Amino acid sequence: MSQPPLQQFYIPEEQSIYLLSHGDARKLKAWVALCQAQLEQLGYREIALIGKGAYGFVFAGLTALGDRYVFKFTRVTLPAHLQERLEEEAFMLEQVDHPRVPKLIAYQRVRNQSILVMQRAPGLNLEEVSLREGRLPPRLVVRIADQLADILRALRRENGPSLRPIVHGDIKPSNLVFDGDRETIALIDWGSSVFAQLDANQQFVAANVMELMSDNLQQTNARLGDVYFIGEEQLNGALSSPRFDEQGAAGTLYALASAQSCRFGHRAIPATSLGLPVEFARMLDGMLDPDPAVRLRAGDHFIEAMPRMARVVMIDLPEPPIHALVPVWVRPLVREIDTVVYSSRKAFLREEGGRETLSDVNDVQLDRYYKNFMQGMGETEKAFLASVSRLGRYPVVGGLAVRWEAEGVYIDTSLNLHDQSLRPAFLAAVNNMVHLARAIYRQGIFKSCLFNARDTLHLDREGPDQPFARMPGMRLAYEVSAVPELEDRSRLHSYFEDGPDPEEFLVLPEAIITSLEALNDIHHTGMIIFEALPEHLKIHSYYRLLDPSREGEFQRRLEDILDAVGLIEGLGVSGFMKMPYKDTRFFAHVERQPERFYPRDPRAALRDTSAVDKRAGAVGPPSG
Repeated sequence: MSQPPLQQFYIPEEQSIYLLSHGDARKLKAWVALCQAQLEQLGYREIALIGKGAYGFVFAGLTALGDRYVFKFTRVTLPAHLQERLEEEAFMLEQVDHPRVPKLIAYQRVRNQSILVMQRAPGLNLEEVSLREGRLPPRLVVRIADQLADILRALRRENGPSLRPIVHGDIKPSNLVFDGDRETIALIDWGSSVFAQLDANQQFVAANVMELMSDNLQQTNARLGDVYFIGEEQLNGALSSPRFDEQGAAGTLYALASAQSCRFGHRAIPATSLGLPVEFARMLDGMLDPDPAVRLRAGDHFIEAMPRMARVVMIDLPEPPIHALVPVWVRPLVREIDTVVYSSRKAFLREEGGRETLSDVNDVQLDRYYKNFMQGMGETEKAFLASVSRLGRYPVVGGLAVRWEAEGVYIDTSLNLHDQSLRPAFLAAVNNMVHLARAIYRQGIFKSCLFNARDTLHLDREGPDQPFARMPGMRLAYEVSAVPELEDRSRLHSYFEDGPDPEEFLVLPEAIITSLEALNDIHHTGMIIFEALPEHLKIHSYYRLLDPSREGEFQRRLEDILDAVGLIEGLGVSGFMKMPYKDTRFFAHVERQPERFYPRDPRAALRDTSAVDKRAGAVGPPSG
């Protein structure tokens, strides 16, 4: 059998510790404590876990002299060839000499544990900034683009002992650390970096004739970066080239300008609709174009023209307040929320005969997060699902149902955000989801539940032939509305309105279904998901009772559900969601958002805005 071209996969999602079984959570905490202890023994202080991924953990700490360092550990459970990746990352980082790339300090092994030590760049990664701020101002996007182009120009030069260009391979917002005081970026995480096989002109890069004749240039050495940001060539296993990083940069800049967490939305929400300067926006759309020749020309323009574009005078213009296209409620944060998104009824979003791009890659996490999630979908469908996932990066609980019909899109939401300061950024994410939904032309229904992982109940058993047993004191959490929230009872979005989900394979016992049917008649909003594994059952839920007079009955039905978990047989997932239909929003299809550019004379635009505001203030608010 021929070897599949892509051997590793990087997972952007991180699983909440509250979704792990008790045993796995205990192991994870013990492992983190061990890493911290090892670093303290080496003389570092103020150790803190700052990130984790598929391959390892990242800690921050201080030296005795007060220097800020980052420490990267591999997971000891990984196969040896994956643990060696850390040493390869250290080697590649050592080849790069650029002021916007934190330097390698050391690579060392402590008791068979590999540790990579690097300088720590000041600031937050740009994904965090994007989630907090929403769409970044056009001026700042252009400033970040100029710095990115500078880094890519340096990587294109011949580097290291082999005198070859270097491909970073995983440029995305979370791999760019942003210093807000100086508005500078630093490119981190070189775990996917390789020496380029092709140069920027797509010519072979080789030291000698014998190397050109070898098989090494017939098979890619590229590693697969984050599938939400890498371009088509890297995704499809082409020979590695600096053009890969142009694509990562384009996806990153587009995501930051549009408040998204992927590159896929550019057809429905083009860069030309984001209020960017005309030349920059058209260049960015060109870099994301489906035509490879257009991408190459736009990439050349990015590298060559960015210094000139960055010198154009830009100021931050006031943006009008964002109005949510669908209802969003903001509630006070009473306790910590670890939001997790569960979506169902996705199959209809896949294209008939859609290409199985990564079907040969054998990776459990890839299967969970990409093959079963977005494989075989069009760009806008992928962007829509990613926009729903982005909602889960906020402290929010509730759900949404999107129904596509021939005449347009019907959207119901019960979104409860628990942080007022994040409201503008969250509304931008919600509105993106609506814009993307409007650009999808097919018929079907999609549902998504957003729940607090801290409320997930865990039940263990010896094996799949044993029943689950409810633990003493176990309860399904719920909130109670202070006063009845009344509405037209005939317009409730019922658990059972759409029938069983064809993508869910767990058949619940009749006793649980009976209790859910009884709950269905009590005025409430919420969801419950059962996830049955061979030795573990997770029950995810979010409930809000809207009729306080029936709390006793409501509570009894929740108790009946837990009492019946011992009757659950089989493996898989089954979920139910109930949402008030009191404010269904209808949207006509819109394939592409209209053009909107940064003004040629921003100071004049600012004066015009100020004059309009003054006139509005003189008129005063309407009476009554």
